[in-house]
Amino acid sequence: MTIAETPEETPVAPEADTPEIETPETDTPGADAPEVEVATEESVDEVATEEVAAEDGSDETSVEVVVEEKPLSPYDLPGDWYVVHSYSGYENKVKLNLETRSKSMHMEDLIYEVVIPMEDVVEIKNGKKVTVPRKMFPGYILVRMHLDDDSWYAVRNTPGVTGFVGSANKPVPLSRREVERFLGVKEEEDKKTPRYKPSWETGDSVRVQTGPFADFNGIIEDINLDQSKVVVLVNIFGRDTPVELNFEDIIKN
Repeated sequence: MTIAETPEETPVAPEADTPEIETPETDTPGADAPEVEVATEESVDEVATEEVAAEDGSDETSVEVVVEEKPLSPYDLPGDWYVVHSYSGYENKVKLNLETRSKSMHMEDLIYEVVIPMEDVVEIKNGKKVTVPRKMFPGYILVRMHLDDDSWYAVRNTPGVTGFVGSANKPVPLSRREVERFLGVKEEEDKKTPRYKPSWETGDSVRVQTGPFADFNGIIEDINLDQSKVVVLVNIFGRDTPVELNFEDIIKN
């Protein structure tokens, strides 16, 4: 019965070639069989690909994609980074002026971000080490922006801004290396050990606060930032004697 029904369906349309190819697949497990298996594997791969694509459209994976696409470096954010000069000590005020001016002029799509580069440094206060934030470049501000005539005019004429660093009419953006150096994410070791920035220099006159040489005056001969030690020439019995002390042991006269 089934053999008789097959030729009746064949003349219906030119698609009859397809069943003729499918028929030997079941009858002859010879050379045509591998082709069927390969085709089957390819179809499985296509289905798997479609399933992955369907999964990518789910809410959970969309959240993961957003996290993965987050730029690893400030350099990869939209726009370029430019250096703006301001009056030293007025960086925070100028930063606020730039942000306010950008919003009032509806230029958020051109002026994206204003940053004052900061770093943690260790200072000696009352004989103790204290970690305090300090401006990396006093008098300078970084602006991430798309530079054109309008954005240049808005930034340049902001109160407190004295100009762009570089060419007056065509500022040069910072390189990737410079941006990542000033704004890049610090390593854990750098966070644990802030850079020490003493308030004295070689040749300065200091007074010893603790130890057997307390209240002695001396001259700084050498400074070791890595070990937080200093060599001071202390006058002992009429002779200048080098004494190694810790940073917290001395105070500038």
